[in-house]
Amino acid sequence: MVGGGLAGVTAALDLAEAGFAVELLETRSRLGGATYSFQRGDLVVDTGQHVFLRCYTAYTDLLRRIGARDRISMQRRFRVPVLSPNGRASLLHRWNLPAPGHLLPVLLDYRQLTAAQRARVARTSLALRMLDPADPALDEISLGEWLRQHGESPRAVAALWGMLGLAALNADPDDASMLLAAKVFRTGVLDRSDSADIAIPQAPLAQLHGDAAHRALLAAGAGVRVRCRARAIRRAGADFHVFAKEGGNSREFSADSVVLAVPHQAAAGLLADLPVPGTATWAGLSAAPIVNVHLHYDRQVTGLRMAAVLDSPVQWVFDRTAISGATHGQYLALSLSAAQEYVDQRTEDLRALFVPAVQQLFPRAREARLLDFFVTREPRATFRQAPGTAAIRPDARTPVPGLVLAGAWTGTGWPDTTEGAVRSGARAAEVVAADLRERHGVEVTA
Repeated sequence: MVGGGLAGVTAALDLAEAGFAVELLETRSRLGGATYSFQRGDLVVDTGQHVFLRCYTAYTDLLRRIGARDRISMQRRFRVPVLSPNGRASLLHRWNLPAPGHLLPVLLDYRQLTAAQRARVARTSLALRMLDPADPALDEISLGEWLRQHGESPRAVAALWGMLGLAALNADPDDASMLLAAKVFRTGVLDRSDSADIAIPQAPLAQLHGDAAHRALLAAGAGVRVRCRARAIRRAGADFHVFAKEGGNSREFSADSVVLAVPHQAAAGLLADLPVPGTATWAGLSAAPIVNVHLHYDRQVTGLRMAAVLDSPVQWVFDRTAISGATHGQYLALSLSAAQEYVDQRTEDLRALFVPAVQQLFPRAREARLLDFFVTREPRATFRQAPGTAAIRPDARTPVPGLVLAGAWTGTGWPDTTEGAVRSGARAAEVVAADLRERHGVEVTA
């Protein structure tokens, strides 16, 4: 198992619990992949603010299996305050009615849109419910193009469709695949009344994913090697040899099967010595950045736990005071998706932009003292989920028997999310188990 993110952890846990001998190699000093934390003063900081939805069933099940399910907080009903610097606040929420009746509050009193715009949203929602999220033709157009074809106004795109789609797809509507957007809006919003209820981790990601997964894998009998970087994978007869660097020493591992659960750029490099077609096309998946702006005030400036923001450089704001272990004041994190314009900007420039923007949203911030301001950047937070990517995303099974791919970038049908990563890991484990049964007659115990 090469890679200890959510995909690799899931595949390793599935296979170990099924009775296979598993060795997991992870380059970093801990598991969890891109979801990790670090210490800054008295704050435990996540590199990015992660939330997920009730429809993320595979991810939620993984949290249960590693003993971390009780460290999340799930809304009883979807509820998101929507702020604007012009003072026009509103609320996106649902009723406890069967879908699509649960969305009536959006159509009746979402004050960011006019009555005519809300009526158009209702018609567009019905059209969305008729789409097949597996229809490859949808991957030929963007979400923005599809919305314009259905008469959505620029304001409705910005204040509703784009606001939600940007957070889910890490792409502006005109850069987002309609195939993935259909998956987001159907599975996450329209098909079930409770599917969009939001969950927020109540522990730092290093604890939620990394520490908990490490303990669960050891308990299942898997070997876990951190600070162990795979350098190459080669075939020798029916076996594989993984060449790695561990603690400054060269290592070589032999295996019947290899699950490669690393980002697509790294996967292509590791497969250079194997006859796996299409690796060059994976570069077309490219990458999209997420930037998080962190502000620690000496006092509370808002009573909101989270909010979406319109008409401002701020997109989403989260209160991370309790989660980070802050002993005083209030610590806010601003999550900025599709952050190409910010990822290379100097911290001083971002401070000049976002400190006044937060003061416009929360007047109490004008009187508060800013104890700390810093920025975390994830240049390759997700693959670029643009039209045309469905044909590039590979299946878990490769033409090389025993070599299996995993990662949210593979062909899961889901966007690049924690749910997609976990589902890819489960799929990889299924392929490995089936392949070993076929090659060696191995009986799976689970």
